[in-house]
Amino acid sequence: MSATVTYDANNRLTIAGIDCQCGLTHHRPTQDIYVGRDLLVRVPEYVRTRGLGTHCVLVADNNTYPLAGERVEKALIEAGFSVILCVIHRKEAMDPDESACGEVLLSIQPETQFLVAVGSGSITDTTRINATRCMLPFVSVGTAPSMDGYTSVVAPLLLRGVKIHRAGVCPEIIVCDTELLCTAPLPMVCSGVGDVLGKYIAKADWMLGSILNGETYCDICGEIVTNAVEKLLDNIQEIRRRSEKGIRILIEALLLSGVTIMIIGNTRAVASVEHNIAHYWEMMQLLHGNPPPAHGASVGVATLLVWPLFTRFATEDLSKLDLNAIRQKCLTHEQREHWMLTAFEQEAGRTIMRENPGDFLSWEEQVRRVHTAQAKQADIRRALALLPPYEKIYTAMKALGAPITAAEMGVDDKLLNLSMHCAKDYRSRYTLFKLIDECGMEEEYLKDYPL
Repeated sequence: MSATVTYDANNRLTIAGIDCQCGLTHHRPTQDIYVGRDLLVRVPEYVRTRGLGTHCVLVADNNTYPLAGERVEKALIEAGFSVILCVIHRKEAMDPDESACGEVLLSIQPETQFLVAVGSGSITDTTRINATRCMLPFVSVGTAPSMDGYTSVVAPLLLRGVKIHRAGVCPEIIVCDTELLCTAPLPMVCSGVGDVLGKYIAKADWMLGSILNGETYCDICGEIVTNAVEKLLDNIQEIRRRSEKGIRILIEALLLSGVTIMIIGNTRAVASVEHNIAHYWEMMQLLHGNPPPAHGASVGVATLLVWPLFTRFATEDLSKLDLNAIRQKCLTHEQREHWMLTAFEQEAGRTIMRENPGDFLSWEEQVRRVHTAQAKQADIRRALALLPPYEKIYTAMKALGAPITAAEMGVDDKLLNLSMHCAKDYRSRYTLFKLIDECGMEEEYLKDYPL
């Protein structure tokens, strides 16, 4: 059965057909997701329908409050709700760091019954982690089609400049007013498209994890993401014009990507090595006092960077691999630890190693993976063959006016080269970059990115 998306007369999205035999526990989304026009004034109605209470903290920043937060606050107050306002003021773009999280936490009172996030990624995730820690439901009012985190259960955050991921709750209610979203600046739209296009790489890596490590792959989640990306690619000009049709297609692709996170409880279907590279750029720029690049746009550029490696690997003859030569290239535990502290710097490096101990492979495990890759070479090729031509993705991003190079993201050659080499090390999640390294091929594949 294929997954289907419908809307009722109240603009509420419903997704059906998510049951499959993959073996993973599927959580049927129960959230109220609304997509349509003139929805901000209906937030009180949605809250009452859900029975969340009457006392809330509304979280926005100095950009999203005048854009939409003020209208949502007014609608709630006029409907009889008690609203505590938490507007996070920053000279630059707001980051979901310990300072922002603390401002929200200190706004929550004993009588607070739910939170309302008015914003996109940073506001949503800052609110999400507070809702999780305080065991409160929250409402997400989206202000830009720039990322897939509205429906996520994972919060990407910053702790002392280090990018971390923490389990969170999904909003009980998600409101995406298409009239508001159509006013988002084109760079934020490009960011959303970049985030969606990266799903092709995430899907390929997930399939590799299934082939090589017995990881469970969910056909339904893979289908949901693929259909959303393909529909987006067919409507790039509509999205560039920021027509209501184009923006609805984009926000739907982002929401459905996030729905897969709700279904299986993790981000496997939507984030892999392309996200690792983007996170690395963001983290390193912040650590050195520079403004981080837009996340989704970084994902789009990273997708273009890694795509040729996927295409190339599909042509490899793995039967010729020499285990003795591979072993000579292996880092010792001490050498890998030194590399991690050099590439990610002290705090981030130690955090990543602590949270991903499985990345210190034994030689026996590495041999098993190499032998499995050799035995299942045909399966690997079939999985990689599902990727559309690189030119299709490049042309779409070019037509959109999205960034296509690392330099456009403020990433210099040194940072770019480092990111390509340590993309495999950011987390234990299996990727083609890990396979390339385990097969002793990293030096050859990344020779255009000298350290």
